[in-house]
Amino acid sequence: MPDLSDEEIKTELMTLNQTLYEKYHYEMKYMRPPKGEFSERTLSITETLGFKTVMWSFAYVDWNEDSQPEKEDAINKIISNLHNGEVMLLHATSKTNSEIMSELIDKVREEGYEFKTLDEFK
Repeated sequence: MPDLSDEEIKTELMTLNQTLYEKYHYEMKYMRPPKGEFSERTLSITETLGFKTVMWSFAYVDWNEDSQPEKEDAINKIISNLHNGEVMLLHATSKTNSEIMSELIDKVREEGYEFKTLDEFK
């Protein structure tokens, strides 16, 4: 995002917001900067548009569709990095993530953690 002009940032965010609303009747409140790249300028524009920028506290290499982690490796990586207040970034394009999600949720709960929405997280 830092390489985009102010107008390009506004257009991208508002177009995404409009699309989500039209398709799912969901109005965006939060925005995660692609690749985690941001600047003071992009944070300011995002806030001006009414969105709160949210970063993650855990991510792993799950985004490359051509090089997916093994299921057991993914589960071990995620579970070994659990922490209070974690905002976990798991990419929806990951075949591995879709295959382990049910088991992962159970394991996270077995470790004593619970899932909350960003609205509850405040």
